[in-house]
Amino acid sequence: MQLNHELPDYAYSLRAADGRSARVNDRVLGRSFFLTPDQLVELWPVTDVTALQVADLEPILALKPALIVLGTGERQAFPPAVVMAACLSRGIGLEVMNNPAAARTFNILAGEGRKVAAAFILEG
Repeated sequence: MQLNHELPDYAYSLRAADGRSARVNDRVLGRSFFLTPDQLVELWPVTDVTALQVADLEPILALKPALIVLGTGERQAFPPAVVMAACLSRGIGLEVMNNPAAARTFNILAGEGRKVAAAFILEG
């Protein structure tokens, strides 16, 4: 049986993520960031999901994804209701999970060709 290594159809994929770091392709990131299948923004100045504001999401919302996957660190924690409402009022879904689950979910959705963005809060 011949095995072939299949490369994804998108530029960025998550290889690992936890509460302190994430590996995007071959880069290890130690600060909060967000990405789409074709774009990586390494400096996202968010360090605490409970302090997340709508303004913090504006650069992600401007990309007009169908869904935002929000990785909140080692543990799942929900942002303030006003943040969730800002997404829903624009017709953008918001899924909140811990970073390892968010990484897996992003890769699956990106692999399906979905218009997804993911944001990861890291304890830098």
